[in-house]
Amino acid sequence: MVNTLSQINKMADEDAGKFIRRCEERFDNCVSDVVSAFLADSDYDIVLLAGPSSSGKTTTAGIIADKIRLSGRNAYIVSLDDFYLNRADIPVNEQGLKDYENVTALDIDLIHKSFGDLIRKRKAELPIFDFTTGCRSEKTKHIELEKDDVIVVEGLHALNPVITDGLDESHLYRIYISVSSRVFADDGKILMNKRNLRLVRRMIRDYEHRNSSVENTLFMWQGVLDGEDKFLFPFESFADVKINSFHAYEPCLFRNEAISLLNEVSEKSEYYEKAEELMSALSLFNEIDTSLLPEKSLLNEFVTV
Repeated sequence: MVNTLSQINKMADEDAGKFIRRCEERFDNCVSDVVSAFLADSDYDIVLLAGPSSSGKTTTAGIIADKIRLSGRNAYIVSLDDFYLNRADIPVNEQGLKDYENVTALDIDLIHKSFGDLIRKRKAELPIFDFTTGCRSEKTKHIELEKDDVIVVEGLHALNPVITDGLDESHLYRIYISVSSRVFADDGKILMNKRNLRLVRRMIRDYEHRNSSVENTLFMWQGVLDGEDKFLFPFESFADVKINSFHAYEPCLFRNEAISLLNEVSEKSEYYEKAEELMSALSLFNEIDTSLLPEKSLLNEFVTV
Protein backbone atom coordinates (compact mmCIF):
# COMPACT_ATOMS: atom_id res chain seq x y z
CA MET A 1 0.00 0.00 0.00
CA VAL A 2 1.52 3.30 -1.13
CA ASN A 3 0.87 6.06 1.39
CA THR A 4 -0.03 9.13 -0.63
CA LEU A 5 -2.62 11.70 0.33
CA SER A 6 -4.85 11.06 -2.68
CA GLN A 7 -4.79 7.27 -2.23
CA ILE A 8 -5.57 7.52 1.48
CA ASN A 9 -8.42 9.96 0.90
CA LYS A 10 -9.81 7.87 -1.94
CA MET A 11 -9.93 4.73 0.20
CA ALA A 12 -11.38 6.63 3.16
CA ASP A 13 -14.05 8.16 0.94
CA GLU A 14 -15.02 5.06 -1.06
CA ASP A 15 -15.24 2.51 1.77
CA ALA A 16 -13.75 3.49 5.12
CA GLY A 17 -14.67 0.16 6.69
CA LYS A 18 -12.86 -1.82 4.01
CA PHE A 19 -9.85 0.52 4.27
CA ILE A 20 -9.66 -0.06 8.00
CA ARG A 21 -9.96 -3.84 7.63
CA ARG A 22 -7.11 -3.92 5.10
CA CYS A 23 -4.82 -1.98 7.40
CA GLU A 24 -5.73 -4.07 10.44
CA GLU A 25 -5.20 -7.32 8.52
CA ARG A 26 -1.77 -6.17 7.34
CA PHE A 27 -0.68 -5.42 10.89
CA ASP A 28 -2.18 -8.61 12.35
CA ASN A 29 -0.50 -10.75 9.67
CA CYS A 30 2.82 -9.07 10.42
CA VAL A 31 2.55 -9.82 14.15
CA SER A 32 1.42 -13.39 13.41
CA ASP A 33 4.52 -13.95 11.27
CA VAL A 34 6.70 -12.64 14.09
CA VAL A 35 5.10 -14.94 16.66
CA SER A 36 5.43 -17.91 14.31
CA ALA A 37 9.15 -17.23 13.97
CA PHE A 38 9.48 -17.00 17.75
CA LEU A 39 7.61 -20.26 18.32
CA ALA A 40 9.70 -22.07 15.70
CA ASP A 41 12.67 -22.06 18.09
CA SER A 42 11.86 -23.97 21.26
CA ASP A 43 14.72 -22.32 23.19
CA TYR A 44 13.13 -18.88 23.12
CA ASP A 45 11.15 -17.99 26.23
CA ILE A 46 11.77 -14.25 26.59
CA VAL A 47 10.43 -11.73 24.06
CA LEU A 48 12.02 -8.28 24.26
CA LEU A 49 9.82 -5.66 22.59
CA ALA A 50 11.24 -2.17 22.19
CA GLY A 51 10.26 0.89 20.23
CA PRO A 52 10.05 4.67 20.41
CA SER A 53 7.29 6.68 22.05
CA SER A 54 3.76 6.01 20.73
CA SER A 55 4.81 3.10 18.55
CA GLY A 56 2.15 0.87 20.11
CA LYS A 57 4.35 -1.28 22.35
CA THR A 58 1.74 -1.87 25.05
CA THR A 59 -1.01 -3.10 22.74
CA THR A 60 1.40 -5.10 20.58
CA ALA A 61 2.80 -6.85 23.66
CA GLY A 62 -0.75 -7.91 24.48
CA ILE A 63 -1.38 -9.15 20.93
CA ILE A 64 1.87 -11.13 20.95
CA ALA A 65 1.01 -12.67 24.33
CA ASP A 66 -2.47 -13.63 23.09
CA LYS A 67 -1.08 -15.31 19.97
CA ILE A 68 1.47 -17.22 22.05
CA ARG A 69 -1.36 -18.42 24.33
CA LEU A 70 -3.33 -19.59 21.29
CA SER A 71 -0.34 -21.79 20.42
CA GLY A 72 -0.71 -23.59 23.75
CA ARG A 73 2.00 -21.79 25.72
CA ASN A 74 1.24 -19.35 28.50
CA ALA A 75 2.64 -15.80 28.38
CA TYR A 76 3.15 -13.01 30.91
CA ILE A 77 3.71 -9.33 30.09
CA VAL A 78 6.33 -7.34 31.99
CA SER A 79 6.54 -3.58 31.47
CA LEU A 80 9.89 -1.92 32.08
CA ASP A 81 7.95 1.20 33.12
CA ASP A 82 7.17 -0.57 36.39
CA PHE A 83 10.91 -0.50 37.17
CA TYR A 84 11.12 3.30 37.21
CA LEU A 85 12.91 4.80 40.19
CA ASN A 86 10.78 6.96 42.44
CA ARG A 87 10.28 10.40 40.92
CA ALA A 88 12.62 12.03 43.45
CA ASP A 89 15.45 9.72 42.33
CA ILE A 90 15.06 10.18 38.56
CA PRO A 91 18.24 11.72 37.05
CA VAL A 92 18.03 15.17 35.47
CA ASN A 93 19.14 16.21 31.99
CA GLU A 94 21.25 19.19 30.93
CA GLN A 95 18.21 21.46 31.27
CA GLY A 96 17.68 20.36 34.87
CA LEU A 97 14.51 18.40 34.01
CA LYS A 98 13.73 14.85 35.10
CA ASP A 99 15.10 12.58 32.36
CA TYR A 100 12.58 9.76 32.10
CA GLU A 101 14.01 8.67 28.73
CA ASN A 102 17.40 7.81 30.26
CA VAL A 103 17.99 4.12 30.95
CA THR A 104 19.35 5.12 34.37
CA ALA A 105 15.82 6.24 35.28
CA LEU A 106 15.13 2.52 35.69
CA ASP A 107 16.16 0.41 38.68
CA ILE A 108 18.69 -1.70 36.76
CA ASP A 109 19.71 -3.79 39.77
CA LEU A 110 16.08 -4.72 40.43
CA ILE A 111 15.58 -5.60 36.76
CA HIS A 112 18.56 -7.98 36.87
CA LYS A 113 17.35 -9.56 40.12
CA SER A 114 13.78 -9.96 38.85
CA PHE A 115 14.76 -11.48 35.51
CA GLY A 116 17.34 -13.66 37.21
CA ASP A 117 14.72 -14.96 39.64
CA LEU A 118 12.32 -15.69 36.77
CA ILE A 119 14.95 -17.66 34.85
CA ARG A 120 16.60 -19.51 37.75
CA LYS A 121 13.78 -19.85 40.30
CA ARG A 122 10.92 -19.59 37.78
CA LYS A 123 9.15 -17.09 40.00
CA ALA A 124 9.53 -13.47 41.11
CA GLU A 125 7.81 -10.54 42.80
CA LEU A 126 7.78 -7.69 40.28
CA PRO A 127 7.31 -4.02 41.15
CA ILE A 128 4.27 -1.94 40.20
CA PHE A 129 4.87 1.75 39.51
CA ASP A 130 2.12 4.17 40.47
CA PHE A 131 2.21 6.98 37.90
CA THR A 132 -0.27 9.11 39.85
CA THR A 133 2.11 9.36 42.82
CA GLY A 134 5.36 8.99 40.87
CA CYS A 135 6.47 6.25 43.25
CA ARG A 136 6.66 2.49 43.38
CA SER A 137 3.54 0.91 44.82
CA GLU A 138 3.64 -1.16 47.99
CA LYS A 139 1.88 -3.87 46.00
CA THR A 140 3.83 -6.26 43.79
CA LYS A 141 3.00 -8.57 40.88
CA HIS A 142 3.71 -12.24 41.50
CA ILE A 143 4.72 -14.32 38.49
CA GLU A 144 5.37 -18.05 38.68
CA LEU A 145 6.45 -19.74 35.46
CA GLU A 146 5.72 -23.26 34.30
CA LYS A 147 8.12 -25.10 31.97
CA ASP A 148 7.04 -23.60 28.61
CA ASP A 149 5.80 -20.20 29.80
CA VAL A 150 6.96 -17.06 28.02
CA ILE A 151 7.82 -13.58 29.32
CA VAL A 152 7.03 -10.64 27.02
CA VAL A 153 9.09 -7.63 28.16
CA GLU A 154 8.06 -4.29 26.65
CA GLY A 155 9.63 -0.89 27.01
CA LEU A 156 11.75 1.80 25.39
CA HIS A 157 14.95 0.16 26.66
CA ALA A 158 14.09 -3.50 26.09
CA LEU A 159 16.87 -3.90 23.48
CA ASN A 160 19.50 -2.14 25.57
CA PRO A 161 22.25 -4.62 26.61
CA VAL A 162 22.22 -3.01 30.07
CA ILE A 163 18.80 -4.59 30.62
CA THR A 164 19.76 -8.12 29.56
CA ASP A 165 23.25 -8.22 31.05
CA GLY A 166 23.90 -11.71 32.41
CA LEU A 167 20.98 -13.40 30.65
CA ASP A 168 21.49 -16.40 28.36
CA GLU A 169 21.24 -14.97 24.83
CA SER A 170 19.81 -18.20 23.44
CA HIS A 171 16.57 -17.55 25.34
CA LEU A 172 16.04 -14.02 23.97
CA TYR A 173 13.98 -12.99 20.95
CA ARG A 174 14.22 -9.28 20.16
CA ILE A 175 11.52 -7.25 18.39
CA TYR A 176 11.65 -3.61 17.34
CA ILE A 177 8.36 -1.81 16.65
CA SER A 178 7.86 1.69 15.30
CA VAL A 179 5.97 3.81 12.80
CA SER A 180 8.17 2.99 9.82
CA SER A 181 6.19 4.68 7.03
CA ARG A 182 5.73 8.26 5.89
CA VAL A 183 2.75 9.87 4.20
CA PHE A 184 3.50 11.67 0.94
CA ALA A 185 1.80 14.50 -0.87
CA ASP A 186 0.92 13.78 -4.49
CA ASP A 187 3.99 15.68 -5.67
CA GLY A 188 6.23 13.22 -3.80
CA LYS A 189 7.12 15.51 -0.91
CA ILE A 190 6.78 14.17 2.62
CA LEU A 191 3.50 15.41 4.09
CA MET A 192 3.82 13.67 7.47
CA ASN A 193 7.09 12.10 8.55
CA LYS A 194 7.42 9.18 10.96
CA ARG A 195 8.09 11.33 14.01
CA ASN A 196 5.14 13.63 13.33
CA LEU A 197 2.83 10.64 12.95
CA ARG A 198 3.98 9.44 16.38
CA LEU A 199 3.65 12.94 17.81
CA VAL A 200 -0.01 13.11 16.75
CA ARG A 201 -0.62 9.77 18.43
CA ARG A 202 1.15 10.88 21.60
CA MET A 203 -0.52 14.26 22.01
CA ILE A 204 -3.99 12.68 21.79
CA ARG A 205 -3.00 9.88 24.17
CA ASP A 206 -1.43 12.30 26.64
CA TYR A 207 -4.51 14.50 26.63
CA GLU A 208 -7.06 11.69 26.88
CA HIS A 209 -5.24 9.21 29.11
CA ARG A 210 -2.63 11.20 31.04
CA ASN A 211 -4.33 14.54 31.69
CA SER A 212 -1.58 16.38 29.80
CA SER A 213 -2.09 19.39 27.53
CA VAL A 214 -0.84 19.50 23.95
CA GLU A 215 1.47 22.32 25.01
CA ASN A 216 3.03 20.03 27.60
CA THR A 217 3.44 17.20 25.08
CA LEU A 218 5.16 19.57 22.65
CA PHE A 219 7.36 20.83 25.48
CA MET A 220 8.48 17.28 26.33
CA TRP A 221 8.77 16.04 22.75
CA GLN A 222 12.34 17.13 22.00
CA GLY A 223 13.54 15.44 25.17
CA VAL A 224 11.71 12.29 24.09
CA LEU A 225 13.42 12.37 20.70
CA ASP A 226 16.82 13.02 22.28
CA GLY A 227 16.30 10.01 24.55
CA GLU A 228 15.43 7.81 21.59
CA ASP A 229 18.54 8.96 19.74
CA LYS A 230 20.74 8.10 22.73
CA PHE A 231 19.12 5.05 24.27
CA LEU A 232 17.03 3.30 21.59
CA PHE A 233 18.19 3.79 18.02
CA PRO A 234 21.78 2.60 18.68
CA PHE A 235 20.30 -0.83 19.55
CA GLU A 236 17.67 -1.03 16.80
CA SER A 237 19.94 -3.27 14.73
CA PHE A 238 20.00 -5.84 17.57
CA ALA A 239 16.40 -6.80 16.78
CA ASP A 240 15.69 -10.19 15.26
CA VAL A 241 12.67 -8.72 13.49
CA LYS A 242 10.93 -5.36 13.02
CA ILE A 243 7.23 -4.45 13.02
CA ASN A 244 5.77 -1.39 11.30
CA SER A 245 2.85 -0.16 13.42
CA PHE A 246 1.68 2.47 10.93
CA HIS A 247 -1.98 2.18 9.90
CA ALA A 248 -2.59 4.11 6.67
CA TYR A 249 -6.01 5.32 7.83
CA GLU A 250 -4.76 6.86 11.06
CA PRO A 251 -4.34 10.47 9.80
CA CYS A 252 -8.03 10.36 8.84
CA LEU A 253 -8.99 8.84 12.19
CA PHE A 254 -7.01 11.34 14.27
CA ARG A 255 -7.71 14.37 12.06
CA ASN A 256 -10.51 16.11 13.92
CA GLU A 257 -9.39 15.56 17.49
CA ALA A 258 -5.79 16.43 16.70
CA ILE A 259 -6.76 19.68 14.99
CA SER A 260 -9.07 20.56 17.88
CA LEU A 261 -6.27 20.05 20.40
CA LEU A 262 -3.68 21.89 18.31
CA ASN A 263 -6.04 24.87 18.00
CA GLU A 264 -5.54 25.38 21.74
CA VAL A 265 -1.88 26.30 21.22
CA SER A 266 -1.58 30.07 21.58
CA GLU A 267 -0.05 32.25 18.86
CA LYS A 268 2.36 33.42 21.55
CA SER A 269 3.57 29.90 22.25
CA GLU A 270 7.01 28.79 21.07
CA TYR A 271 5.24 25.70 19.70
CA TYR A 272 2.70 27.61 17.60
CA GLU A 273 4.65 27.08 14.37
CA LYS A 274 4.78 23.32 15.00
CA ALA A 275 1.07 23.27 15.77
CA GLU A 276 0.33 25.12 12.54
CA GLU A 277 2.50 22.69 10.56
CA LEU A 278 0.61 19.68 11.93
CA MET A 279 -2.82 21.26 11.48
CA SER A 280 -2.02 22.21 7.90
CA ALA A 281 -1.10 18.61 7.05
CA LEU A 282 -3.96 16.97 8.95
CA SER A 283 -6.60 19.25 7.43
CA LEU A 284 -5.92 17.68 4.02
CA PHE A 285 -7.19 14.25 5.07
CA ASN A 286 -10.78 13.06 4.84
CA GLU A 287 -12.32 12.28 8.22
CA ILE A 288 -12.92 8.72 9.41
CA ASP A 289 -15.19 8.52 12.45
CA THR A 290 -13.64 6.84 15.49
CA SER A 291 -16.81 4.74 15.88
CA LEU A 292 -15.45 2.60 13.01
CA LEU A 293 -12.30 1.73 14.95
CA PRO A 294 -12.16 -2.01 15.74
CA GLU A 295 -12.20 -2.85 19.44
CA LYS A 296 -8.83 -4.62 19.33
CA SER A 297 -7.00 -2.14 17.09
CA LEU A 298 -3.62 -0.90 18.22
CA LEU A 299 -4.88 2.63 17.59
CA ASN A 300 -7.20 2.37 20.58
CA GLU A 301 -4.12 3.33 22.65
CA PHE A 302 -4.42 6.79 21.14
CA VAL A 303 -8.11 7.68 20.91
CA THR A 304 -10.71 9.20 23.21
CA VAL A 305 -11.64 7.00 26.16
